[in-house]
Amino acid sequence: MAKMVISDVPDPEYVGKRVFVRVDFNVPILDGQIREDYRIRRTIPTIDYLVERGARLIIATHLGRPMGRRVASLSVGPVANRLSELLGKSVKFLGKTIGEDVKRSVAELQNGEVMLLENLRFHLEERENTPEFSKELASLADIYVNDAFGTSHRSHASTYGMAKYFELRLAGFLVNWELNTFAKVRESPERPYIVIVGGSKIRDKINAVKNFLEIADKVLLGGGVAYTFLKAKGVNVGTSIIEDDGMVEWAAEALKSYRHKIYLPIDHVVAESMQGGKNSMCMIVDDEIPDEYRGFDIGPKTVARYISQIKGEGNIFWNGPMGVFELDAFSSGTTHIARAVALATLRGATTVVGGGETVAALRKAEVLDSEISHISTGGGSLLVFLNGEELPGISILNESEV
Repeated sequence: MAKMVISDVPDPEYVGKRVFVRVDFNVPILDGQIREDYRIRRTIPTIDYLVERGARLIIATHLGRPMGRRVASLSVGPVANRLSELLGKSVKFLGKTIGEDVKRSVAELQNGEVMLLENLRFHLEERENTPEFSKELASLADIYVNDAFGTSHRSHASTYGMAKYFELRLAGFLVNWELNTFAKVRESPERPYIVIVGGSKIRDKINAVKNFLEIADKVLLGGGVAYTFLKAKGVNVGTSIIEDDGMVEWAAEALKSYRHKIYLPIDHVVAESMQGGKNSMCMIVDDEIPDEYRGFDIGPKTVARYISQIKGEGNIFWNGPMGVFELDAFSSGTTHIARAVALATLRGATTVVGGGETVAALRKAEVLDSEISHISTGGGSLLVFLNGEELPGISILNESEV
């Protein structure tokens, strides 16, 4: 069922109303500087729309994993500065999430003004979705808006718990766009449907691979997911990262059933540690990875093999880098895949890329937004959605009457 969007509400309803907008500004910050602001920029249409209609905006996000502790490097202060630049107006920032000071500041907001709360995850209650914290957040506003597709698969206080206390629970423009765009990929993908999965968050990825093996024509694997499958195949992967909690056994069964669909690395860039990038060497899987070495990227033979499958037709979905692309010694595989996906777009394929690391990989490969059909702000949530599972942060929103 479609969800109500902010544009479904008559304009006068917003004048003078306090609107809580949950966004996903979980962006990379280094030395106080935002390295990549795609997720911030994608929410500007929603924020502009509400500001122009006289709403008083309270914006909230998480950043990193402070685990309930106040970590200076994970403050969203730099985000407030960047948002002010993008909006062309000052964004209030107290450095607090809840409390009397926040309530007073909200009460002082004028029509069209914007404030940003401090990192929600400085409070354990956010992830634990405690009723008290949810009520405290809900007390700040009159209308709830979710424009954080990337966190909608979590039943956290700001994405699920607090929404229950509002009569109007709406989708922002970004969430609406993500849902409409990827519903087509989930329900009727164009053929051939090629899926590329990498990254280090193995358990979430492997659960997604289970579904992709059913519906995709080919699944190209990299990162920790690939090493889990290689171990299941009996290949020595050295100290490479794997998911060994029952997943190796499952991967072994999957290889029996879907061997014709699964593509695994046939060579690797390996080193004893990430710090040892200068000592990395190319290895052929048949020779196996020595016990003291770890795979950090797919090798050139694998790159060539994968690129041969990434063509200018059908649907291509990519989530997760092929290796530790942040380090130049281990970035070649991911960079080549990024450029191959971009080239496939230009040749006519419908390409979908999701996940913060994957978007960052596009930037490093100097791939333009216009060279990818659809770039999602969601990583885990996109995988869950494409799997056909329910997203709590979406299910709680009002259903559209249209």
